[in-house]
Order: sequence, then structure tokens, then C-alpha cells
Amino acid sequence: MAKKNGVKRYVIVRTYSAGVFAGTLESQSANGKRIVLSDARRLWYWRGAASLSQLAATGTSKPTDCKFAVPVARIEVTEAIEIDDVTEAGRKSIEAVALWTA
Repeated sequence: MAKKNGVKRYVIVRTYSAGVFAGTLESQSANGKRIVLSDARRLWYWRGAASLSQLAATGTSKPTDCKFAVPVARIEVTEAIEIDDVTEAGRKSIEAVALWTA
């Protein structure tokens, strides 16, 4: 389900081997493993949250210690193994983390 109460869901997706992403859920395959996200950031490293569940619920208490890559317009990931709905507080926290580039 890409929408919740008529609003597109902002989610964190953990994949089997491609890492973790946060973004707007555009679509999900029938088996739930193939996910399309828009405005997605790869969450390379985080501190200030004990788990992805906490990051989704409350965000990070240490945004300067996180490494969240630049957003991409669209990404399709396969082998999703966890999808967490992100609260508004969690989303604001994720979006406030400075872009990590090399």
C-alpha cells in the first residue's frame, strides 16, 4: 500500500544487500520485496537511534554523526526485508541531517 489515509507514505526500507533507504513509497510489488521510492536517501550510517524502528519513530538525537547520502529522484530496490513507516518527527529529523558526500 503506497498510501495511508490518502497520503503517500514516507518509509525506511532495509534491503537484503543494498543497504537502507528513506523516501516516499511510490509502489511495492505483490510479494513486498520490490520497492520504488522517490526523493530517497541512502542511510549509510546513523547514531542517536538504537534501531531503524527508533529512527523511524523519533529520528536521531545525533544528526551530526549520521551519514545520509544525497537524495535521488527515484530508486527501485529489490529484496526489501523491512519497511518502517516514518513519523513526522522522524522524517523531519532525517531530512535535517546534512548531505553526506565524498
